[in-house]
Amino acid sequence: MKYTTADLKRVATGNLAPPPCDKTLQVTVNYAEDGLAKGTWEVDRKYINGHGVVMGGFLTAAADIMMAYAITSQLTDNQGFASVDIHTTFHRPAVEGEITVTAQVEKLGRTLAYVVADLFQNGKKVASSVSSLLIRTEK
Repeated sequence: MKYTTADLKRVATGNLAPPPCDKTLQVTVNYAEDGLAKGTWEVDRKYINGHGVVMGGFLTAAADIMMAYAITSQLTDNQGFASVDIHTTFHRPAVEGEITVTAQVEKLGRTLAYVVADLFQNGKKVASSVSSLLIRTEK
């Protein structure tokens, strides 16, 4: 199933099952309105690398998911988006357990948006991501 902007808004309000990537990564969106999205990520053993910490790509994916809900909350139902780039800075190791993810649209233009996300575990920032998104309007 392809999710539309309206569908993702319904996921954020709990009125539609999340897309496969959210389920696979075990990310749950708890809130998404006015360019702000908050959620949780249940990290279990399968996300841990050989050094015993969460693999950085999974942290980036969790941020990317929540940034999608942040931008979706500001788009009309005939608009969509695609990532142009994403950069993640790792502040400290993350381990098994719950990680909270907060994403915020910093700038929304006609064709580009700039979105940031922070990931926290046990009250400490473990990573932050920034992403540029292409905004497209479907006719």
